[in-house]
Amino acid sequence: MSGQTPLWAWIAVTAAIGCFLALDIKTHAVRPPTLAWAIIASAAWIGVSVLFGVILWVTQGGAVAEQYFGAYLLEKSLSIDNVFVFVVLFGAFAVPRALQHRVLYYGVVGALVLRALFITVGANLLDSFSWVRYVFGAIVVLAGLRMARGAETVNPERNLLVRGVRRIVPVTADYRGDRFTVREAGRRIATPLLVVLVAIESSDIVFATDSIPAVFGVTDDVFVVFTSNAFAVLGLRALYFVFADLVDRFSYLKYGLAVLLVFVGVKLLLVGVVEVPILFTLGVIALVIGVSVTASVLATGRRAP
Repeated sequence: MSGQTPLWAWIAVTAAIGCFLALDIKTHAVRPPTLAWAIIASAAWIGVSVLFGVILWVTQGGAVAEQYFGAYLLEKSLSIDNVFVFVVLFGAFAVPRALQHRVLYYGVVGALVLRALFITVGANLLDSFSWVRYVFGAIVVLAGLRMARGAETVNPERNLLVRGVRRIVPVTADYRGDRFTVREAGRRIATPLLVVLVAIESSDIVFATDSIPAVFGVTDDVFVVFTSNAFAVLGLRALYFVFADLVDRFSYLKYGLAVLLVFVGVKLLLVGVVEVPILFTLGVIALVIGVSVTASVLATGRRAP
């Protein structure tokens, strides 16, 4: 893999992520997030992500920074699809809005761990077997075509992990505040909040199998792949509370994301045949997202009367 990032840089980034997560949970330990907080927090996360890209530009050069911004923009765009799924899951389980932020917090922590594992495995596979890149490309193209067809459905009752939890662990009939488990009749049992968390984590596994190979289509620098994923995921909770009530207004966004996945997948498949400059990739990502969002807003405006 390209780039040999020193150990201290990994330690510094991991420590910074831990501090951000601790600050996040401490800030909202008492009251749930408001829309104003979500907008400010989203802007802050984007600002931190851009600042990190600038630091990369200064310390490692423009080429690495361009790869980071391309990977981050792709991950940030794809993370919007997570919001659609979160809305469906929270609706299906009738999760009170006051409890949603707690589920998403631990969901983000789990997503960071899972994606770090996926990235490590993916990087080792690419190092050992060059043909894996074409497998990744095929996975990403198929994911894009599946998204374009609208074949993606979210049914918690068919989720194997959710069904497994319900079979193995007794679950209370209703929510017990913000508790994931409670003790009743001398035994520890789960609440529906834990089932929702399992559903969130298992859905992220599905997203990771698409998005991680896609990011490897932008860069093969493991440090860049991890940090772009981490900063995109860290802002996911705030992004949810910004878009949760607006997802129906972005009807064309899924098609834009599908186009991006197919583009990146084809780019992976053509490695060694066609060299696509990173700035061109950045431009395509920005253009496709901009067009799909603009088309969605215009379409929503026409339907509003």
